[in-house]
Amino acid sequence: MEGKGKHLDITKLSFAGVLVTLGIVFGDLGTSPLYVMKAIVRGGAEFNELLIFGALSCIFWTLTLQTTTKYILIALRADNRGEGGILALFALMKRKATWAALLTMIGAAALLADGVITPAITVTSSIEGLKLFNPDIPVVLIVLFIFAVMFFIQQFGTNLVGSSFGPIMVLWFMMLATLGFSKLIEYPEILKALNPVYAYRLLHEYPGGFILLGAVFLCTTGAEALYADLGHCGRKNIRVSWIFVKVSLLLNYFGQGAWLLTNGVPEKGVNPFYAIMPEWFLLPGIIIATAASIIASQAIISGSFTIVKEAVSLNFWPKVRIQNPTEVRGQVYLPFVNWYLWAACSISVIFFRESANMEAAYGLAITITEMMTTFLLTYYLYQQGVNHRIVLLVLSVYLTIETSFLMANLYKFNDGGWYTILLALIFFTIMYGWYFGRKLKNRYVTFTNLSKYIQLFKDISVDTTVPKAATNLVYIIKANRIDQVESKVIFSIFHKQPKRADTYWFLHVDGVDDPNRFDYQVHQIIPGVLIRVDFHIGFKIEPKINLYFREVLEDLVEKGEIKLESRFPSLRKHSFPADFKFVLIDRIMPRDYKLSKIENLTLSLHGISRLFCISDVKALQLDSCNTVEEQVPISIDQNVGLRIQRIE
Repeated sequence: MEGKGKHLDITKLSFAGVLVTLGIVFGDLGTSPLYVMKAIVRGGAEFNELLIFGALSCIFWTLTLQTTTKYILIALRADNRGEGGILALFALMKRKATWAALLTMIGAAALLADGVITPAITVTSSIEGLKLFNPDIPVVLIVLFIFAVMFFIQQFGTNLVGSSFGPIMVLWFMMLATLGFSKLIEYPEILKALNPVYAYRLLHEYPGGFILLGAVFLCTTGAEALYADLGHCGRKNIRVSWIFVKVSLLLNYFGQGAWLLTNGVPEKGVNPFYAIMPEWFLLPGIIIATAASIIASQAIISGSFTIVKEAVSLNFWPKVRIQNPTEVRGQVYLPFVNWYLWAACSISVIFFRESANMEAAYGLAITITEMMTTFLLTYYLYQQGVNHRIVLLVLSVYLTIETSFLMANLYKFNDGGWYTILLALIFFTIMYGWYFGRKLKNRYVTFTNLSKYIQLFKDISVDTTVPKAATNLVYIIKANRIDQVESKVIFSIFHKQPKRADTYWFLHVDGVDDPNRFDYQVHQIIPGVLIRVDFHIGFKIEPKINLYFREVLEDLVEKGEIKLESRFPSLRKHSFPADFKFVLIDRIMPRDYKLSKIENLTLSLHGISRLFCISDVKALQLDSCNTVEEQVPISIDQNVGLRIQRIE
């Protein structure tokens, strides 16, 4: 089991749980005041009272309807045994239709694209505050240095620095609330913006008001990540801490709005977030903002690791190397994802150079993710028996809101929105090729009943004329039924090159929807000769099959069901253990079989996806010294048109 040892259960409501939640869950949402009001003022056609009142009204109702109602109250209830996020939502589906798989891929791909632009815009926004001291400060170089350090330390785990995330974020939110309140009391009329009439007027009376929704949406971009972090902190901790977070965010937004209305049109390059700070507090404020932005980036990086790990378990992503740098449960490190994110984040900063230029790229991809979540969430509610009228109401309300945000964000497509869409398209192509390519190949998987081969297994195991492949020959199989096995395994043992062994082992890895299930079953199909082991492993558990198989063998020896001593007398006399050999089989599509154009395209994309895939030896953490890989053709029945004729 991952993370052996005693650790504090932070999924239960407690002060420590709330503190950790503030450090893990709300980084993205919590750092949005750095750039939201700046983006709104910068994108406005003209600076006036309606712009500020309308924008603040939109922010308040977006946080209330989108973040509080949809995610905090509804989505957090749709948990897969404590785990959340769009992939966990798909795992909850009773019927995993093709359309649901496609929507899940689109959403997950867009969320990974967001993982590239979030660190870029948050860290850059915070460092840009230093320009108030020195306009020539090299912001890009400083951000690149921070990224280099941040991504380098991922391989060692983040529990050491992570223990300080909670207190730092508490300090951050208290700073947001205090600074905002100090300006709000100078202009209390700003609270009139709570009236939704101002949001309506902004959209209908202000020139280009609808397009400003793209900037308003930035205030809720972290809501999807919040849902994905459900398994780390638990529903109660997230809901309780959100009260503190939302109040702090709103106080800061309204404080920035009060300052803007009091001081008039801000000068070019002035960020209202830093403008509301007293001059004496500017440097400490920038330091705290930088720390908060790094924490937000760390959260999105760790979240990307988790997303890809879950995608691998659900067969949405090619197998990649997964490491556990610490004993903290759930904390994983994926080298490929880490270095890809480092390169992509660095390129983003070099390409856009300023956070203002990244605002156009930010938000579009995550809008798509939230729309996909709405479709899947309402379908899940329907499957759970929720009244169909309520389901339709939820679907229509949130599709209206999110379609509006999507259309507003599409206005920014040429200004940078294309960037995150391109990133999302790359991720989606990998997922589509891997998932549907496997399904296409699995269409031709054939199974055979073991009952037809029982006597053959008994005979070959004692036939000394057949070369002995190993004392124990181990196959990884996919047949769910105990009385069946893939035809390719029978082909390997009896046809391709007959393999004699004293004991044949069939290991079946059952990836279950329960994220933390971790057990096994043993079936002695032919006692001592043919043994099947079924591992039931949740998608949160690392598939260390070699280790788990050794533990199974220890249990069987302890119960006297098998003996692990060598079958060779000369070695057994010296207490040598029995030898094992693993056999992995890869199925190859015959070149002479004609597929449709879409099937050929799918297989081509599958071939591209395989470039990112590690071998099953590494994925299942088998001993490469005792593992052989074979290739067998996929058996396809096809009509032969013209048969070649023999001539004399």
